Amino acid sequence: QRILRLAEMCRRLETEEEKVLPYYASLLDEQEQRKARWVLEEAPAEPLARTMMDYMGLERFWQRFNKAKLEEKGLEQARAALANRNQDLRRLLQQYLAGAAMNQKVPKDPHPL
Repeated sequence: QRILRLAEMCRRLETEEEKVLPYYASLLDEQEQRKARWVLEEAPAEPLARTMMDYMGLERFWQRFNKAKLEEKGLEQARAALANRNQDLRRLLQQYLAGAAMNQKVPKDPHPL
């Protein structure tokens, strides 16, 4: 009940984009969507199905939770890619600086012997 109450409070703080756009598009065609709506509107006969109807209000919460987890995983992958790129650039910079230091140690005049 507390989660549902918090979800209702957060609904007022959603942006217009969050209110209008679904988090993910349905892969069902029109006929399958109608059938799914019909099944959801029908009163469940099994005890487990009746219990699940009590938690239908949490569907939006789980959508948001899953979306946040997907974004978190995407950001972790992006961070790992940036860390690898940073390491590659550091290695190249070290090679460049080592080459520049070597050039400074080599005398410009030929050795007299």
